[in-house]
Amino acid sequence: MKPLLNLTMVLALLTGAINAHAEIVSPDQMVKNVASGVLDAIRNDKDIQNGDMRKINALTEEKILPHFDFERMSRVTLGKYWGQASAEQKTEFVKEFRNLITRTYSSALSKYRDQVIEYKPFIASADDGDVKVKSLIIQSGGTAIPVDYSLEKGSEEWKVFDVNIDGISLVTNYRGQFVSIIRQNGMDELIHALIEKNKTS
Repeated sequence: MKPLLNLTMVLALLTGAINAHAEIVSPDQMVKNVASGVLDAIRNDKDIQNGDMRKINALTEEKILPHFDFERMSRVTLGKYWGQASAEQKTEFVKEFRNLITRTYSSALSKYRDQVIEYKPFIASADDGDVKVKSLIIQSGGTAIPVDYSLEKGSEEWKVFDVNIDGISLVTNYRGQFVSIIRQNGMDELIHALIEKNKTS
């Protein structure tokens, strides 16, 4: 009986470990973990504090972008034009849109000067597929800036699909710009414009 009992205990421990590993971190905790990791990296690197864009871009790529769903962002941003685009155009657009977001976040990180992040109470149901995590960026001597993250539940973790900064949605803001270009000159022209814009970084 003892060998069987030992085997049962081992299997129970393994099952517990697998279930613990498979558990998805809550969306608010995920946002807090990412923000904490990014701010710690900035505080511990003098080059980043002094505006080294190579390191800042690398930090954005490593710590922030893996937690974004760029295909959903692209789909929502382009609206009906996403369905009209070819597979190649979709691939190119997602790549260049991702590069644009990299530049946007890297520029924001380069301006970090010991601001403090406060999080509002997180309210959501266990069945929610889309949620919002709300925060405030507290600036020394300045007004607080509300920053809200919209997230969707994936198979392995929650992913950000929009960021609302001081009442302005990142996706909605870009949608107006992108759709205007598509209407005037087509999808290929939008992709070309993004490529040129990303070259300036």
